[in-house]
Amino acid sequence: MTRHPVQRMLLRALAFWAFMTASLAAAPLERDVLEPFVAPPMSLGQRINDEGVWHLLNSGGAEAGYVFETEPMAPLPGFSGAPINMLVMLDLDGRFLDVKLISHNEPIFVSGLGEAAFHKFFEQYRGHSISDSLVVGTPYGSGSDGSALIYLDGVTKATASVRIAHESLLAAALKVAREKMSGVATGPPAYPDMSHDEDLTWARLVDEGLVTRKQVLNSEMDAAFAGTIWERDDPEATADPDGVYLDLWVIDIGPPAIARAVLSSGSLKELQGFMEISTSDEPILVVETARHGLTTDEFIRNTAPDLISAAQGGFPIALRDADIYIELKDDVPAALHDGTALILRTDRRLGFDPTSPWTLQVKALREHGVFKPEIGSVTFAAEHVTDARFFKRPEAVKPVPPWLSAVYNRSTDLIVLCVFLAGLLALLGANLNRLAGHRHFTPIRLGILAFVTGFIGWWGQGQLSIATPLGALRTLTEGGSFAFLLYDPFSLVIWAVSLLGFVLWGRGLFCGWLCPFGAMQEFAHHIARALRIPQFEVPRRLDNQLKWLKYIVLFALVAILFTVPARLDKAIEVEPFKTAITTFFLREWYYVAYAAGLLLLSMVVFKGFCRYVCPLGAVMAIGGLLRTRKWIDRRPECGSPCQLCRVKCAYGAIKKTGEIQYSECFQCLDCVTIHDDPTQCVPLRLAARRGRALQKVAAE
Repeated sequence: MTRHPVQRMLLRALAFWAFMTASLAAAPLERDVLEPFVAPPMSLGQRINDEGVWHLLNSGGAEAGYVFETEPMAPLPGFSGAPINMLVMLDLDGRFLDVKLISHNEPIFVSGLGEAAFHKFFEQYRGHSISDSLVVGTPYGSGSDGSALIYLDGVTKATASVRIAHESLLAAALKVAREKMSGVATGPPAYPDMSHDEDLTWARLVDEGLVTRKQVLNSEMDAAFAGTIWERDDPEATADPDGVYLDLWVIDIGPPAIARAVLSSGSLKELQGFMEISTSDEPILVVETARHGLTTDEFIRNTAPDLISAAQGGFPIALRDADIYIELKDDVPAALHDGTALILRTDRRLGFDPTSPWTLQVKALREHGVFKPEIGSVTFAAEHVTDARFFKRPEAVKPVPPWLSAVYNRSTDLIVLCVFLAGLLALLGANLNRLAGHRHFTPIRLGILAFVTGFIGWWGQGQLSIATPLGALRTLTEGGSFAFLLYDPFSLVIWAVSLLGFVLWGRGLFCGWLCPFGAMQEFAHHIARALRIPQFEVPRRLDNQLKWLKYIVLFALVAILFTVPARLDKAIEVEPFKTAITTFFLREWYYVAYAAGLLLLSMVVFKGFCRYVCPLGAVMAIGGLLRTRKWIDRRPECGSPCQLCRVKCAYGAIKKTGEIQYSECFQCLDCVTIHDDPTQCVPLRLAARRGRALQKVAAE
């Protein structure tokens, strides 16, 4: 459009700058940066890959889990356009040991609410598993019983930011689990099907492979220690090489049909009581009938056995004694009745899958020496698996998409907002001239602006900010996802209506009716008039020059975004919205002084910030180029000889020619009121005077 050459030039410059300076994805941090985040007795091990994943070591230097950043693997952009980077520590069972915030540029936390609330949010992950269905928010609808989903408390006024952080964290954690922790379940584990019933016998269990037996002869034991100092330390093995050293039997008795085929009625009843309490534990019956035994003299009931361990998929399985009385059925071979038996339990939530092969490992010990014997050990393994027909695998509970969860959690607010916006659009679209000419127009307008300030601003946190367009611009140039826009549906609805307003009215819909801080400035102006505070009229020439300042501010913010993005959060404070609306003036004194100073300025210079400084207003003015019609009626006499609308326009949005400058129009409707009022509009008054003169001549 030829009437907006400077705006077109700025648009081209912004686009060129953005695409020429788009930054690359952040590289993983180095050891010296990450080590301070890992608290003793844990320590940072060796780097595993180029995506920021490291080994986590315990106090003894053994592998205890994984440490990783979220940004290299799941760089979901926040509202500043930059990802939120977190340090995550997972143990080998897939449980969160800790989650710590490394870096972010979320405007609401940088200098608004402060970072303490953000740090506290991440503390909620400790102890939860990657297989848990974690969601941010509060229960709603039929899911309010909380039986399947685990809810994390969000942060008031920053729910969108914590949802983005949550999704990024889970995406990175699940990626590490799939690639590095294949033995850990990332979904609901299989559990015994209590309704499955079969008439099983011991013979059938053995025939179907539901019982695993592992025998180790004395000769095999000697061979395992051959060439060591312990090779002659078991005379019994040497004397009887064909004798049995280890005769191990392994049976998964979680499925009721298998347990009934193995245990006596008394033991079965005790097991059933145990499983009613420990619903996530899988019971494993282990019997040893030779001379090895299952425990040492130091073993304590209800603790982890000292000679037995297990693994699945290359990862350890935690075993613990269930401390259950064991008595076998009569048809079980007598050797098992006379052997040493334990019922061990492992938590299925930690990744154990009874329907996939797993290995029970038994450690065999020998001592060398008398006074201070040296202990040597070898390990024998037995692989076991239980047929899947005895188990159920629940369908994974998938939380609703985060954006839909956000909609549910703000459903009431969204309904009120949509009703209000629909009414406002109907009022302005169908009856604009009638509204402007209404004798109570000013109270109606101020009532609407009061609702905008109170409900949309302070309650709904729907104050739009330049942070969103800048974040979208950064995402566009870096090829990221725009999903972050969906995490704040309340503001997104206002953005959608504002974009519609571009086509219908230009910038005026948002800047004149939907901006909470703009409404506050207008109230300040009316208070000043009530107090008879003199108004300062900015000279027309200076006014025209100052209006370009907001475009300079916008261009400076874009430049900062692509050159020194870490400074952007401070630069955005040129907007007082966070102080006046988001935190309700509860901030550091200098932010409060700035916002209050702008409101005081508005008492003498009508909406000075909106007209001259607001970078969001510059975006709205540029967006207003999409306007498809001239919605304010003009007459040939407007501008020459009549200048009344131009003189009365507090925004200086009417040119000397009488043409409306829509890029500066805030839709206050003052000129519409004048245009339709025969007592104010000069052309109408002149026409009425001529009419009366003609009537007088005709009468004479």
